[in-house]
Amino acid sequence: MNNSIMVIFPYRHNQTWVFDDERMGLVQEPFVSGVPEMIEFLIREIPHVDEGFKLLFSASPFPGYQAELSWLREEYNGNWYAWSQNNMEGWLCPALFKYFNQPPEKIYCRAESLY
Repeated sequence: MNNSIMVIFPYRHNQTWVFDDERMGLVQEPFVSGVPEMIEFLIREIPHVDEGFKLLFSASPFPGYQAELSWLREEYNGNWYAWSQNNMEGWLCPALFKYFNQPPEKIYCRAESLY
C-alpha cells in the first residue's frame, strides 16, 4: 500500500487490548506477544485511555508518527517487528494481511486520544 494511513480503535476487553474492524471481519482481535507492552508505551500520556484510543498506522512515514517498527521475521503465520528506539519486539498476527498484501519492512504508528 503506497502512502496510505489506516486507522483502528483499540480498547481494553478482559484486561487485553483488542480492536474491531467490521470492514475486515475482525471482532475483538487481540494484541499479543509484546505488542500490548508497545501499546502501553505509546499511550502513556493519553487521558481516559481505558475507553480506547485511535491508532494510525502506515507502511510509509507520516507527520507526527511516534513509532517506527522494523520487520524481523515470520513465525506462526504472523510477523515479528522491533521498535528499536525502545528496545521492544512484538508479534503481529495474520490479521496484518487484512491491511497489507505482504508484511511491510516498516510500520509507522501514532496513538491519539478519542477526544
